[in-house]
Amino acid sequence: METYWYKTELEEIVEFLKSPQRFTEIGAKIPKGVLLVGPPGTGKTLMAKAVAGEAGVPFFSISGSEFVELFVGTGAARVRDLFEQAKKKAPCIIFIDELDAIGKSRAGGNGFVGGNDEREQTLNQLLTEMDGFGAGDATVTVLAATNRPETLDPALLRPGRFDRQVLVDRPDLTGRLAILEIYAKKVKLGDNVDLKAIATRTPGFAGADLANLVNEAALLAARRDSKVVETQDFAEAIERVVAGLEKKSRVLNEKEKKIVAYHEVGHALVGAKMSGTDQVEKISIVPRGMAALGYTLQVPTEDRFLLNEDELKGQIATLLGGRAAEEVIFGSITTGASNDLQRATDLAEQMVTSYDMSEVLGPLAYDKGQQNNFLGGGMNARRAVSDETAKEIDKEVKGIVETAHQEALSILKENKELLETISEQLLEKEVIEGNGLREMLAKVHPELEGQTEQHVQETEEPLAV
Repeated sequence: METYWYKTELEEIVEFLKSPQRFTEIGAKIPKGVLLVGPPGTGKTLMAKAVAGEAGVPFFSISGSEFVELFVGTGAARVRDLFEQAKKKAPCIIFIDELDAIGKSRAGGNGFVGGNDEREQTLNQLLTEMDGFGAGDATVTVLAATNRPETLDPALLRPGRFDRQVLVDRPDLTGRLAILEIYAKKVKLGDNVDLKAIATRTPGFAGADLANLVNEAALLAARRDSKVVETQDFAEAIERVVAGLEKKSRVLNEKEKKIVAYHEVGHALVGAKMSGTDQVEKISIVPRGMAALGYTLQVPTEDRFLLNEDELKGQIATLLGGRAAEEVIFGSITTGASNDLQRATDLAEQMVTSYDMSEVLGPLAYDKGQQNNFLGGGMNARRAVSDETAKEIDKEVKGIVETAHQEALSILKENKELLETISEQLLEKEVIEGNGLREMLAKVHPELEGQTEQHVQETEEPLAV
């Protein structure tokens, strides 16, 4: 496995704990605190335990919520007791999970109701304790984890307390493969299982997602009375995680089933034609999850971190392909395109307000920038702009979406016969995937011919009517 930046950072902490004199002899001070920041499920707690294990030192673990009590002073007393015990066992590690439970900013307007004095006293005591041991004291390193770093008090993040912030992000292909190999040892795998292919199909999955994936595959194998977990179990588990459980009890009438089929094939045909969009791997009209009556599964051919303007416009056109197919075949539209329209509009607005992909508005940011919030929270609100600028933004967004809509309509009109052929086959089989699907889509976009890579796009929800 390749060396991640956070792996290098944490290896240094191990060295600090194993041989602190090596650093103190030259006059260097051992970092007092290391903050692990990252999305939920990426293994921040496991990383902290691994550091303690590698260093061979005692490990004190506590959650931030355990400090907070109804009575003022209880949390502060617990902080004092924790650090007193740690100093007796030094060198050691104190790990505070969910630091934001006690470390929220003390600035006004934070929305705390009741217990604010207790929370502030606990935070103040933590700040004092982290200032309390210097270069001459026994080595006590504080590791903490949070997925909401933007809410933490600035006094907690300053150098001298949490000297370092280490981003523990979602793994890349190599990392996913290594994680799958660990969890796959806990189940009985069939001879045909290719973990690298599974890692390729799961971009954006965190460690917890991959652990859940292996467990889901094992449950599916057990349900069909198999003694080993096979490739088909992993394929179904990926779809269950991404799109939800199949709802075979949800029976569509023939008219709705036909609309869903054309809608999903419309997504697939436009996605196959547009350059820079992800490969179409599967089309299904079997309802899944809470709302999806059908879905088109698009899979990237590699992990991507940057997208250009044409690729974003291709994504918007693909999102509108389902609505366009309904217009071309039925001459009307249904409520099934609501989610597609929402996502297409959001993407177009981000192009204009965040990514400077508008020649009219110029190189300016029209949204309110904010720090990373791993819990999401939707699009940023717009800055205060003039009425004229707001009109220009709306005009540009509408222009991008409308242009993509017309392009989708044009593609489907040119390939109407193919649209009807694939839709009829989908109505008969309910699911089309693999080489058979790629061969049919190759008639729209010849470059797809011969591609056999399979992996699932995690960063987008499955396209659904």
